[in-house]
Amino acid sequence: MGKFGVTEILLILGGVVLLFGGKKIPELMKGLGKGMKEFKEAKEGKSEELPEKKS
Repeated sequence: MGKFGVTEILLILGGVVLLFGGKKIPELMKGLGKGMKEFKEAKEGKSEELPEKKS
């Protein structure tokens, strides 16, 4: 298992299209993007929400 070539990527994309259909893929990508955005916001805002430790 190493690097993916163009052929492997095309085969994976073809499998995704067969599994989900062409109409569902934009919805899946939108949901994935929204989830990644929320994760980044939560990761960046996490330090602001935690109370500071007093020594």
